[in-house]
Amino acid sequence: MFSGRSAKIFKEEKLTMILLRILAGIALLVIGRRLFWLFVGLIGFIAGIHIASRLFPGQPEWMVLAIALTAGVLGALIALFLQWLAIGLAGFLAGAYITISLLHVLGWETSGIGWLFILIGGILGVLLIIVLFDWALIILSSLAGAGLITETVHIERGGMTLLFIGLFIAGIIIQSRLMRRS
Repeated sequence: MFSGRSAKIFKEEKLTMILLRILAGIALLVIGRRLFWLFVGLIGFIAGIHIASRLFPGQPEWMVLAIALTAGVLGALIALFLQWLAIGLAGFLAGAYITISLLHVLGWETSGIGWLFILIGGILGVLLIIVLFDWALIILSSLAGAGLITETVHIERGGMTLLFIGLFIAGIIIQSRLMRRS
């Protein structure tokens, strides 16, 4: 399928994407609340990865990455200049993404009625972020970070569930301690 040079480039692109996803997940777990614009930008990046992967299947990783980075930069810019719009958008996308991650962890399909759950998750994300802004950012960024890391590493379902829960709890602990200090 790939020649020697092409295979090496393909593996490097895959590794780059994996590392970026894990680093983005760690950033969400640790500083998602503190750097709100980064949270929105990373949620845009995650949404860009998923949308580009579905709309442009089989395209090179650099194209998916370019689309994801564009979505992330747009999200960060919106967060800086149109904060409440960005808050609602980030809440919706985070809620929808978390629902997708949970459906994935539980082994459920996201097609069919799964889209209704995703829509409900998005709406709940908006409501959560409006009512409890700081804690919503902590919870949503911890869930999104845990989901991003969990779906990036390929382990068995039981291990995936434990990893997700552990990362989620770690994100809440780290960010709540940082919030108390500030």
